[in-house]
Amino acid sequence: MSQTTDTPAPAPAPAPTPGKNRRSFLLRGLLAVIVLAAIAWTLWYFLEGRWYATTDDAYVHGNVVQITPRTAGTVLSIGAEDGDLVHTGQVLVRLDPADADVALQGAEADLARTVRKVRALYRSVKGQQAELAARRIALDKARADYRRRQGLVRDGAVSIETLAHARDTLAAAESALAAAMQHYRSGKVQVDDTVIATHPDVLAAAARVRAAYLQKVRTTLVAPVTGYVAQRTVQVGQRVQPGEPLMAVVPLGQVWVDANFKETQLGNMRIGQPVTLTSDLYGSSVTFHGTVQSLGIGTGSAFALLPAQNATGNWIKIVQRVPVRIRLDPADIKAHPLRIGLSMNASVNLHHRSGPVLAQKAPTGPVFTTEVYRHQLRDADALIARIIKHNSGHPKQP
Repeated sequence: MSQTTDTPAPAPAPAPTPGKNRRSFLLRGLLAVIVLAAIAWTLWYFLEGRWYATTDDAYVHGNVVQITPRTAGTVLSIGAEDGDLVHTGQVLVRLDPADADVALQGAEADLARTVRKVRALYRSVKGQQAELAARRIALDKARADYRRRQGLVRDGAVSIETLAHARDTLAAAESALAAAMQHYRSGKVQVDDTVIATHPDVLAAAARVRAAYLQKVRTTLVAPVTGYVAQRTVQVGQRVQPGEPLMAVVPLGQVWVDANFKETQLGNMRIGQPVTLTSDLYGSSVTFHGTVQSLGIGTGSAFALLPAQNATGNWIKIVQRVPVRIRLDPADIKAHPLRIGLSMNASVNLHHRSGPVLAQKAPTGPVFTTEVYRHQLRDADALIARIIKHNSGHPKQP
């Protein structure tokens, strides 16, 4: 009798749910996107990206012109406040000029007195010259009398005593002429090859007038350059001393950027390479253009107040940063003014590497200058000439 066993039929496979299919598709798509992005980034880096050096460790710097007095005094007025625009030569601070006025008046009086003394020297020399001429005439007369008496003595017309008196008179005339000559030469040395205005005593007195005039002029502090006032600390009534900072003037049209790049980024960096910058102030919508002006001569840590001593203790290598100065386009600065200390993002285009690493030429002129103090003594010279003319007594001038 045979026994049959019924084998259960296999269960049908569950149909795939739509959600799992979609998730698998998205994962595969995401993986493909990541792979494509990695490939694209790799291609971009090797073809373009590696030729750019970027840093966000960059800051705006500029000239900060300190306004400091060169003479002590009490502040009478202040001509500008923080943030004000001032132009070259504009008055910023006035000091009490009373002491300077008194000193200048004394120097003017001393110059006038010196001119009159020198006038007396010139007249004295003329008098000595006239006396010398008279002594020569007297000597000629005494010599003639002596010679005449010599002949009369031989003839017996006069006595030997009379001849001795004539000889004594001749000797006295010779001594008087020698003394007059010495006196004349001493006086002539004091005025020789000069006129009143070029006499050493007058020049010394004129120098004292110039010094006093400068002290008076320096009671008025003016702006050396055109810029904006910052760091005003001076107050009316304050007693200031020479060299004390009162305020600063910042020419914002001449700012630059110091970007600190890692030392590993400097291999292809050269002077003159173009730079693209953005600031945190204006955001990425405003782009500044510039060029590499110079590469730092040392790292920031090398010039720190307390440089690292790697030869002592445990040492951990740290990638150093080197400051790179970037010259900005003046048109960009004019359109979007920057302030000292603002953060910047800098990107240097390294494609062109024909420029030097270090500057090859020395500056041919000053990198920053002012002309505001050059003509301070012009009025002083006019004052001195006027005093000399009024006290000379004659129009003789150099």
